[in-house]
Amino acid sequence: MSGTILWQRVEGALVFAAGLALFAASPAELSWGWALALFFAPDLSFAAYAIGPRAGAAAYNAVHLYALGALCLALGILLAAPLLGALGALWLGHSGFDRMLGYGLKSRRGFNETHLGRIGRAQLPR
Repeated sequence: MSGTILWQRVEGALVFAAGLALFAASPAELSWGWALALFFAPDLSFAAYAIGPRAGAAAYNAVHLYALGALCLALGILLAAPLLGALGALWLGHSGFDRMLGYGLKSRRGFNETHLGRIGRAQLPR
């Protein structure tokens, strides 16, 4: 693993921790059960791979950007909408969690090709 990828995974871990801390500090009344379900909800975007790798990558990447979770979090704070802020914190935390584990933004070539390198089992030579 290159140093750059390692730092991006460390960054993901920090974003994950910050997202969870922000959620925990949120005044939103959301049970931890719902929070867990909503935390993993962005991964439903992989269903767009049924259309093809380009659509799948576009959908997955759109919901796994740090900026969109941060935007929801900021809007929740600015609009005094605790639920929106809590959802933004969970969304941000989810994106960091994925990056921490090495699941980066996807390439059009396929789900296993990411900006952090290939995920999954290595292809064995035939």
